[in-house]
Amino acid sequence: MNHIRARLAAGVFLGIATALVSFVPASLAATSPSSTTAVALPPPAIPGVAPLPGPIAAPAKPASDMGILKVTPDQAVAGTPMHISGSHLAANASVELTWSSANNTWLVDPQPDSVNYLGRSSTPVTVVLAHATTNAAGAFSTTVRAPQDWGGVHDIYAVVNGVEHAHGGFIITRSVTISPRSGPVGTPITVTYRGIGASLYEGGASLLYDNHYVGEMMANWTRGVARVVIRASGTVGPHVIQVGDAISFLYLNLPQSPLPFAKGATATFEVTADTTLPAPSIDWPDEVAPTVSARTTLAPTGSAPASGAGLALSTTRGAVGASFQATVSGLAPGVPTQLVWSTVVGSRVNCKSVCWAFTSIPLATATPSGTSLSSTLTVPDGLGGWHVVQVEQDNKVLAQVPFYLQESLVGPGLSAITLKEGQAFTIHLKGVGWTQLDNTIAVDYDNSYLGYGCGFNSNGDVVLPLHATGGPGIHLIDIYPMIYTESPSFANTPYGMVPVLTYAQDEPALALGYHLPAIRLAIRIVG
Repeated sequence: MNHIRARLAAGVFLGIATALVSFVPASLAATSPSSTTAVALPPPAIPGVAPLPGPIAAPAKPASDMGILKVTPDQAVAGTPMHISGSHLAANASVELTWSSANNTWLVDPQPDSVNYLGRSSTPVTVVLAHATTNAAGAFSTTVRAPQDWGGVHDIYAVVNGVEHAHGGFIITRSVTISPRSGPVGTPITVTYRGIGASLYEGGASLLYDNHYVGEMMANWTRGVARVVIRASGTVGPHVIQVGDAISFLYLNLPQSPLPFAKGATATFEVTADTTLPAPSIDWPDEVAPTVSARTTLAPTGSAPASGAGLALSTTRGAVGASFQATVSGLAPGVPTQLVWSTVVGSRVNCKSVCWAFTSIPLATATPSGTSLSSTLTVPDGLGGWHVVQVEQDNKVLAQVPFYLQESLVGPGLSAITLKEGQAFTIHLKGVGWTQLDNTIAVDYDNSYLGYGCGFNSNGDVVLPLHATGGPGIHLIDIYPMIYTESPSFANTPYGMVPVLTYAQDEPALALGYHLPAIRLAIRIVG
């Protein structure tokens, strides 16, 4: 077995990015999408998510003389006991109580060279909530707990022999809890918002900290429960955390809207004195198994799938500069062999024709004397997201394995930690990607959304210029995933261009194996 040393293309990729687009073969060029295929992402197995409140109910027909179910109370938080009663039904009959619900998910269009974000979907379903039996007078009553389900209105029907004879309803209202309730600047605060609805206008929430917009909360895969972590900021004393329903930004006069029950809730956090500067950290999302096998940069051109060659990698995830081992088998002896890194170059800005294209970076080359070889490779300095390590002989791809390039900080990430009021500083990241799911990151300063940075045109390298403001003391910078919706533009793509605070459990990239983190930094302003 031959051992070969990786040949890095450091510094080359950035310089050739623009030129490559002009002469890449037409078969490998990517254009602005003229048509899309929406894929409803199967939800990953997120820990702690409540199941459907019951089995799917059989189809039922409404009676011509529909009666009324009495539900007491008729609105409250999930888990509240609710008393359901009905009358004027058949005597001594078995009653099936059904409950209207929904299954929600994200919509994307995974392509060989990118992923298009297409919004979300909600599919109504009806489940069996409970059973009861009428008495000799055709009446029944029962008590069940309001299930952990979407916020908003839920229809309840009393079904006898496949016919809906009586109708009532229950509204699951919103609630917010925080933990802990006090601590110094930088304390992680878990904010849990229960009762997010299933429809578009009820399907998201906006989080404010002292009237500053922090980001959006979603619950498509968590059945109406959004759980996020923010950090305590500001001066010593009480600070108000407010959560309310929104499509990205807070709907301020919700009590006057068609959804008055979606008014949200508030909590108070007490910032205590402390002089300890929080250490930089990267918070990764939940480890979940991807539910969609599609990966970007799996270009089929030139592949030889029946070659019999095999490629094994010691890991399939790492940041720029990380080392990993590649082992190749089934090669033709004496034939020059290349290990290459498949990626893309280009931009989405003003994208109308050829926008980006596949290209390859050489990782290593050797001529094996036998049928196998091994190599220690290094993750190139380039775009984050999914790539492919490929084995080539005679300009044919014999084997390929997807590899995920993670976001990372350059050094400490910050150009300076201790600064004067108004002083400029920068944050430096590597491994920002190119799809609509990972080509941009959103920046909060002291829990206030500033704007975003993009890494496509700069080959994954992002330098964010900021200024130290807010007076002497500790100030926080939190960088969150964001869904890019500016270009290309598709219909019904809400919840874009703002921080996705629920990145750890409810973000479409999770279903495709992406691993998008929140990055936590802090500075100190001195007088």
